[in-house]
Amino acid sequence: MDLSRRGFLQAAALTAAASGLTVACGGSGSGGTKNGKNLTLWYWGGALSDKVVAEAKTHFSGSVKLTASSIGGDFKQKLTTTLAAGGSSVPDITGIKGEDIASFLPNASRFLDLNDLGFKKLSSQYLGWKTKLAQTSDGKQIGFPIDIGPTALFYREDLFAKAGVDTAPDKVAALVKTWEDYFTLGTELQKKNPGSYLVNNIGSVFTIVVGQGTQRFIDKNNHFIGDQDHIRSAWTTAVRPYTLGIDAKINDNSWNAAVGKNLLTELGAAWHALDIEQAAPQTKGKWRVCANPVGPANQGGSYLALPKQCRNPEEAFKIISWILSPANDARGFTDAAIFPAAPAAYAMPAMTGPDAFFGGQKIIEVFGPAAKAIPDSYEAPADAAVMAPYMTELTNIEAKGKKPDDAWNDAVSQAKQIARRQGVS
Repeated sequence: MDLSRRGFLQAAALTAAASGLTVACGGSGSGGTKNGKNLTLWYWGGALSDKVVAEAKTHFSGSVKLTASSIGGDFKQKLTTTLAAGGSSVPDITGIKGEDIASFLPNASRFLDLNDLGFKKLSSQYLGWKTKLAQTSDGKQIGFPIDIGPTALFYREDLFAKAGVDTAPDKVAALVKTWEDYFTLGTELQKKNPGSYLVNNIGSVFTIVVGQGTQRFIDKNNHFIGDQDHIRSAWTTAVRPYTLGIDAKINDNSWNAAVGKNLLTELGAAWHALDIEQAAPQTKGKWRVCANPVGPANQGGSYLALPKQCRNPEEAFKIISWILSPANDARGFTDAAIFPAAPAAYAMPAMTGPDAFFGGQKIIEVFGPAAKAIPDSYEAPADAAVMAPYMTELTNIEAKGKKPDDAWNDAVSQAKQIARRQGVS
């Protein structure tokens, strides 16, 4: 993982350039036959536990031959191109990234309804808010939840201690119940740790504040609401670290160096723990985790789906149900920091042990409750595209010194234009 994973919300909002398939995968040979013995699975690096996928091939070898391919590059664009072309090149099972699922819902007819294959009987094992995000308005379930990204506050225990702050996770959480509490603490911490900063950039604050609510940029009636109070409030909150001088203004690959040196905290999802560990291994034992201000949001988390061309839907559903069972979900967390969408996994040994990088803290005690407390929110198909101008304009404040009010006005104006082009009223 690298900085691009951290910026997935921004990246997802950009319009993908057209690109052809660079790998030869899919259902060649027996495409179109209902009882196909050869099934193909597309996913991207880090989407699933490679170990679990390898075991699935053996586990189901008596009934089918499963060929799994890790697809590089722009996964969504390659999948979209392949689905549009149809035919035997379409995979029998495919991953869909969480930030892309809303954009596939208008074309739900390209996928099988998992409820018809038995998902209804299993759905109670997975977080309801996550399941609903892959559901059409008439109840068709096109995505089987892989993982989620409950957010929390990662903080440098040693730098907090240097400032005389009680560093126990519950004590820090009590100090940052509100965003203003968090910014006030950051200002005090910076005084005791000269040259340090509270947040890496204000876009990271904005995405979490928006995600803490039940409304985003477009409502269920397909109306643009990106100029309303809930978004304006998120914007105002996000700009505060900039005006207070506690914003590191990192919007490039310099994050890798900063996270091990002068960042006091990081706001991020459960999977971000591995980003920090890989970028700053020398800080092992110096980080802790607590609840982030106000409440959790979700960042990331994906799905498995069955395109309508799937040659053996019943067997394919058995495969994805097995790969994404709570027990294998827990293994995915151990193997690749893939945080399960199945709460039963949170009590399994693979997830309940102490984490040495975080000073022996059992971080599931923070992320488990956060996962269950994420609010239900509606995400429209055009939501990611409409959000993009806000992220761009927040960067313009940091990089160009643009006045926040001017940046806000330009963000709203550009978002409205994008919304209209996407058919939003």
